[in-house]
Amino acid sequence: MFVPFLRRSTRPIIPALSRCFNATPLALEKLNVEGLASRVDLSGQNVLMRVDLNVPLSKDDDVTVTDDTRLRAIVPTTKFLLEKGANVILCSHFGRPKGEVIETGKNGRLNPVVEPLKNLLGVDVKKVDDCMGADVEKAAGELTRGDVLLLENTRFYAGETKNDADLAEGLGKLADYFVMDAFGTAHRAHSSTAGVADHMKLSAAGFLLDKEIKYLKGAVDEPNRPLCAIIGGAKVSTKLPVIESLIEKCDTILLGGGMIFTFYKALGYGIGNSMVENDFVEMAGKLMKQAEEKGVKLILPPDVVLADKFAEDASTAVAKSSEISGDWMGLDVGPETIELFKEEIGRSNTIVFNGPMGVFEMEQFATGTIAVAELMAEATSRGAITIVGGGDSVAAVNQAGLGDKVSHISTGGGASLELLEGKVLPGVAALSES
Repeated sequence: MFVPFLRRSTRPIIPALSRCFNATPLALEKLNVEGLASRVDLSGQNVLMRVDLNVPLSKDDDVTVTDDTRLRAIVPTTKFLLEKGANVILCSHFGRPKGEVIETGKNGRLNPVVEPLKNLLGVDVKKVDDCMGADVEKAAGELTRGDVLLLENTRFYAGETKNDADLAEGLGKLADYFVMDAFGTAHRAHSSTAGVADHMKLSAAGFLLDKEIKYLKGAVDEPNRPLCAIIGGAKVSTKLPVIESLIEKCDTILLGGGMIFTFYKALGYGIGNSMVENDFVEMAGKLMKQAEEKGVKLILPPDVVLADKFAEDASTAVAKSSEISGDWMGLDVGPETIELFKEEIGRSNTIVFNGPMGVFEMEQFATGTIAVAELMAEATSRGAITIVGGGDSVAAVNQAGLGDKVSHISTGGGASLELLEGKVLPGVAALSES
């Protein structure tokens, strides 16, 4: 049901135990890296491993890695393969060079990650300046037991993002086995994430990807109910598909962020100078009606924090959601909303959080997002399954120092959303069956 957000419902919460999720193709068990090692003697074998090496670089020199989180994330799978005696060929894109060869910077060569990878893996990391061709094939052919080779930025080829068959075949010539461990790009049918699997004897999920699938698939396929989704973010256009899908799966959906004003407008409320996507007002109205028909609690914030300008030093006020006027703009959820969300999260046993509740980059508009992060941590401590997905959500949870206080932090924003929507992720679908 759509819950009126100016007055809290006093009706008892009855988990929709009779509803069950529809299994997607991703529900099929896929081969993981441990399964691969049990089937094949990997000693001396070349294994192509798709990873995500998109790390931030220092603005001072465009070379120094300022956050090695994504590098550390690939270590468990890489070390496992090395311990099995495999030669690991690392493959990644870096930024969006759009088919151009760029020497340095966030869209450039992968040279900046070589030394950090050496330190993290404790072995030498060789690098080539291309990702396919005769020279690369020669380098791959010369690898001996336990070597690591890093290929060049795959997006130096424009065909990478188009799942170009020639690039996929070129990558396929480097190894007999493929390990996909880049969940953040698993929702893209690219040459290095999907097409390459057609040229391998076996393809498997790395530890990182395997964990993502199990947590996110488990959240929507077999949750410990009640299942609550907290969806935020600025643009409603990017979240409408996942909200529509979650209405079929959740018991409760809590909405926040800039997108709520499109829903308010659908209800006929004034929104002042708050952001709105007029093209999606009608759809927002339909979703509220759809939730009501399904018996799902779709809850909008009963109050918001207003600002007189989009700035850290703005003057602020708290108002009921139905009483926004003038040039005020909503930049965070209000204190009554936080209390309401606390109640809903407190009675849920599986909670998914995607998207901030406000402009959390500005301290005075970060209260709602930080509060949700703290509520997620509290829920985890009482035994609930808590999952954080989406770049901004992850940043907010880490900013609050609570990254280790939730069950799972997803490494993929778009991939997380598409998996929650029930979509087929090409990078997962391409893997071998277990």
